[in-house]
Amino acid sequence: MNAQPHILVIDDEPQILRALRTILTEKKFQVTTASRGEEGLALAAANPPDVVILDLGLPDIEGIEVCARLREWTQVPIVVLSVRDDERDKVAALDKGADDYLAKPFGIQELLARIRVALRHSARAQGSKSVVIRADTLVIDLAAHVVTRDGVEVKLTATEFKLLAYLASNSGRVLTHQSILTHVWGPAEADRIEYLRVYIGQLRKKLEAVPGQPQYLLTEPGIGYRFVLEE
Repeated sequence: MNAQPHILVIDDEPQILRALRTILTEKKFQVTTASRGEEGLALAAANPPDVVILDLGLPDIEGIEVCARLREWTQVPIVVLSVRDDERDKVAALDKGADDYLAKPFGIQELLARIRVALRHSARAQGSKSVVIRADTLVIDLAAHVVTRDGVEVKLTATEFKLLAYLASNSGRVLTHQSILTHVWGPAEADRIEYLRVYIGQLRKKLEAVPGQPQYLLTEPGIGYRFVLEE
């Protein structure tokens, strides 16, 4: 990771661009801005960023298309900003490769937190992938297929472990119902959301101190789930 991480902001609202440039520069980020999708794609190719902040509503091409085209050649974390309330737009962006999303208006501290998560995820992806994931007293050994909590082994079924491993390996990212179901159970099961909820409930009972108030396995309503290493 660069000493001064590079953030590319693609948004057609001048006030958003000005505000983010000022705030992110003050936080010691290098900031590049674009007001159109094609411009953003060209800037990303010319000077690859560490994180892309992307508005879905752009004047030339849809932000979802920008996601898809970026994913043709880069795995840079993409944080989507959108005023759209329709969950289908969020799911479409995530399924096209976005890592996270924030609804407008958003709090700057929340945006900064999402950027930090994206940078950590990017650093892990660029380095050697860790086979041991730690979240407080929860330890997931991906190679040995062993999970412990407070030093005690937690017995998981093969499917439960595969589900947990996929979520934990993508910690901080919002994973859609469809992407999880496809990865864990296969494309034929991509619509069985209730099935997924049952398994998430089982994992919470085994891993969370208070299953009804999960610390690690968080629900993104109408979208999917996110595994959180830290609050």
